[in-house]
Amino acid sequence: MGQSLVKLYAHIVFSTKHRQNLIDEEIADDLFAYIGGICKNLECNPIIVGGYRNHVHVLCVLSKKIALMTLLDRMKSNSSKWAKTKGDKYQDFYWQNGYGCFSVSPLGVESLKGYISNQNDHHRQKSFEEEYIKFLEDYQVDYDEKYVWD
Repeated sequence: MGQSLVKLYAHIVFSTKHRQNLIDEEIADDLFAYIGGICKNLECNPIIVGGYRNHVHVLCVLSKKIALMTLLDRMKSNSSKWAKTKGDKYQDFYWQNGYGCFSVSPLGVESLKGYISNQNDHHRQKSFEEEYIKFLEDYQVDYDEKYVWD
């Protein structure tokens, strides 16, 4: 086979340091667009980027040319630097160490897009911590909760 063909849908989730509510209405849309731009520049086609006050969801098609860790490093470091340029109240904007990344079936993409676009409604009933633990359980990820939130 002479051609390398890859299509990997990834659902990436990461939170602000100590899950501080730093993603407010003032920067949320621009922050999500900025993160999407980073994905695009790294050839990881962003499908949707969204989130809520203390975390981000990214649904993208991973590039075969870049390691997942490199994508996460660039998204987190560049976007936190960007946020700090948006005013004094964002000077302590940092992302938590770590992240979650889950594979998505092509059949599940539309459903996940809806889920990500409705984060404000979703988080009226469920905290980020509850949401994230449910993802870990649904994807059958082995974890020790004492290390999940460091």
